[in-house]
Amino acid sequence: MKPGRILLAGAALLAGFAVAWTATRTNAPSGAPAASAAGADAADPLAALEQASRDNPQDSGAWRALGAGYFDAGRFDDAARAYERASELAPDQPAVWSALGEARVMASRQEPVPASALQAFRKAAALDAKDPRARYFLAVSKDLTGDHQGAIADWLALLGDTPPGAPWEADLRRTIEQVGKIHKIEVASRIAAVKQPAAPAGQGASAMTTAPDMPVVAQGIPGPSPMDLKAAAAIPPSQQREMAEGMVARLEGKLRANPANPDGWLMLIRSRVTLGQSDKAAQALKDGVAANPGVAARLRQEAAVLGVK
Repeated sequence: MKPGRILLAGAALLAGFAVAWTATRTNAPSGAPAASAAGADAADPLAALEQASRDNPQDSGAWRALGAGYFDAGRFDDAARAYERASELAPDQPAVWSALGEARVMASRQEPVPASALQAFRKAAALDAKDPRARYFLAVSKDLTGDHQGAIADWLALLGDTPPGAPWEADLRRTIEQVGKIHKIEVASRIAAVKQPAAPAGQGASAMTTAPDMPVVAQGIPGPSPMDLKAAAAIPPSQQREMAEGMVARLEGKLRANPANPDGWLMLIRSRVTLGQSDKAAQALKDGVAANPGVAARLRQEAAVLGVK
C-alpha cells in the first residue's frame, strides 16, 4: 500500500471531503438495523452488527450496516465482502454498489482504483446516474489514467448538483482547483460559471448526507483526491501527518465558528479516532453535545460505535 494511504484517506474522509451518499428515507432497505442503537446496547457495536447479519442473513440492510461497520474499523477487505453480500441481496440499490466500490478502493494494495472497484462504480452509475460517490470515483479514475480534462468536467458537473453549503462543497472545489493547477488547466472561470441547486426546503446540507440505516460515523464518503493519492506517495511520513492534521484542524475551526452541526462533530470525532487522538475525540464529543443538547443521545450513541464514551 502506498505510504500514508490510510492516514490521508481517513483524514480526508472525516473532514467532510468530496461527496456523500444519496440514500434517502424513501429508498432505504426495509428492516435495516439501526447501527446507532446497536452501538448503544452492546459493548462491542461491531459484534452486534455481525450478529445482526447472522440473525438476518437475507436482509441486505444488515449486510450493508455490517459493511459500514467494517469500513469504519479500517477492515476494508471485510467491508467489501459484506457489501458484496448486500449487493447480491439488493442488486437494484446504487448506494450499495458505490459503497462496494469504495471498499474495494480502500482494500487495494496496488491500484488506487482497481478494476473491481470501477466495475462496482459503473454498476451504481447505471442504476443512478446521479450517485455522487460513483461519479466522484469514476472521475478520479479518469484523472489517474491521464484524462485530466474529462475528470475536471465530471467534477464540475458534480459540483453543479451540489447544494451550496454542503459539507463536501469546499473540498470538491479544492480538488478541481488543484488538479487544474497541476496540469495547467484553467478552471477558475468554469467553477464560477457553475449553477448549483438550492437545498431542499426544510433540509440543511448535513441532513442530505445521512443514510437512514446506519450512523453518520459509519457512512462512506469518498476518500482521498488524486492530489492526496499522489502526495501521499511523495512526501515524508512526518509531512503526511501534518497534512492530515491540517485537514482535521480546518474542520474543527469550522465547527468552532458554526457549532450547530451534529454531523460535523461526528466527522471530527471520527477523524480524531483515526489519528489516534482518543482524548481529543472525547473532547469533541463533549463539545458537540454542549453545542447540540437536543441530539445529545444520538451523538453519544454514534460516538460509541467508534469506542468513544
